[in-house]
Amino acid sequence: MKALLERARRWWGVLSSPSRYFSLGFLVVGGFIGGILFWGGFNTALEATNTEEFCTGCHEMRDNVFAELKSTIHYSNRSGVRATCPDCHVPHEWTDKIARKMQASKEVWGKIFGTINTREKFLDHRLTLAKHEWARLKANDSLECRNCHAYQFMDWTRQSQRAVYVHSTALAGKDHTCIDCHKGIAHRLPNMEGIEMLHGAPLEQISSSE
Repeated sequence: MKALLERARRWWGVLSSPSRYFSLGFLVVGGFIGGILFWGGFNTALEATNTEEFCTGCHEMRDNVFAELKSTIHYSNRSGVRATCPDCHVPHEWTDKIARKMQASKEVWGKIFGTINTREKFLDHRLTLAKHEWARLKANDSLECRNCHAYQFMDWTRQSQRAVYVHSTALAGKDHTCIDCHKGIAHRLPNMEGIEMLHGAPLEQISSSE
């Protein structure tokens, strides 16, 4: 322990001592330029991992959930506005995005150990994976949904009576959030036995009918 403390003092002395060869101005400017390069490189790498191409780069995503997305209105619709993987699974604000990326880093282990590297394994884990994502969206009040869908701009005249009722009661009163009803909006649902039902109707029925 004593030797460790001595080594720490020695290193601190090296770090806190003035430079023999470079001026303070050079070190400040060099540090500033180095900081810009680091920040630029960090953000470039961050954005590179925040694209649909990156998300579907592995067959686990490309052959399962991405294939399912292609048959939904989020992928192809009359307006031509398409949601990509990061739009729904990564918050847009920088701090929230960093927190999500740190959380998602655990998924690397799943890739390394082949947790869902076959269709059979994916189906076996589908409910667990879905519950994790539902819980995340529930906790952040469906933040990613609200990046595109704003309650105050909804046109009630273009919604079914059922949608108007649900939105004007459960959603407006903040008793529920988007993911409570729209669990099956972009991907196929797992076995929903035992999963909460809203307003007396199966959640998948609400998701597929609106």
